[in-house]
This record gives sequence, structure tokens and C-alpha cells, in this order.
Amino acid sequence: MKWVALFSQTGSEIHQVSENIGICPDLILCNKKDNYDEINEGLLQSGKSIIIFTSVKPTVDEYLFYIPEDALVTMHGWMRIIPGEVCEKRTIYNGHPGLITKYPELKGKDPQLKAIELGHATAGCVIHQATAELDGGPIVAESKEVSINGWYEDEEYVIQKLHKLSVNLWTEFLTEKLDNERS
Repeated sequence: MKWVALFSQTGSEIHQVSENIGICPDLILCNKKDNYDEINEGLLQSGKSIIIFTSVKPTVDEYLFYIPEDALVTMHGWMRIIPGEVCEKRTIYNGHPGLITKYPELKGKDPQLKAIELGHATAGCVIHQATAELDGGPIVAESKEVSINGWYEDEEYVIQKLHKLSVNLWTEFLTEKLDNERS
């Protein structure tokens, strides 16, 4: 099984998870228009993953061309909604920095900021299978809850706290998934 990771931001989460589990994705898709300056330096320097720049808004055909049928696909800050047709034909997991099991209103964009705006006392992350419904697929992993009470003025603190939780959650999830495939 091939591991295909997708990102739209810096790829730092993929790099940190790869360092933690000792395995790099076979393929990384990025929709940043060949902008190497904004990509995590460690991800670029590892040289162990093929990085392909997709169009900014990949088509169904583009997703299906790049992602093998038997791939394990993970999204790490992929800022695009993957078409339902692709979700039906590939096994895709999305990391979501909002505890949507407790706070369903955190589905969608920028759940960290929504949690702050709504005055939630706690926050967390989930990994769910991607389906045609935005953030609506089955939850396959959930982080512990952490307190964000009193940190509303410091959005960056909350974002970093959830990033760390997400890295740990992906590390546990991928260690189990990739180990099971090798057994």
C-alpha cells in the first residue's frame, strides 16, 4: 500500500508525523503552485517523498490520476473539498482541528477560530474518513480534550496546541495503519 499525503499550507504536519513514525509518504500532493519557499524545509530535504504540484483546484480526473486505487490517503491542511466521486473510489482520511464529536458546529473551515469565538472551554482534534459530506465521514480517531479556557486572546497558542495534538493523533493512527499493512 502506498501512503499519499495532501497539503495546501506548509507540510510541517506531514514532516513531523513522518519523523515520529520513521516513514515518509510515497507521494505528496500540494496545490501551492510550485512555491517551494513556503514548504517545510525538512519535508523538502528528506528527499524520500515525491512531491507533485497539482492545480490549485484539482479535478476528479487529476485526483484519480495521481492517487493509486490501493493508496492510504491522508489530508493535512488540504484546503480543498475532495469531490464525493473521489472519496467513493479512494480511501481518504482527513485531520480536523476541531472536536466535532462534542462540538458539531466546528465542522468546516477554521474550527480552531470558531472554538475561540464560541467560547468553548476545551478543544481537540479528530481524524475522519472523507466522504461527499463536508467533515461528515466516520470518525476513526479522536484526541484527548485540552483546555483552551483563558487563551482566547492568543489564537496562535490555541492553533499550536491543536497542531501538536493533531501530530500525535496522526502518529498513533498511521503507526497502527501502516504496521497492520506490513503484518
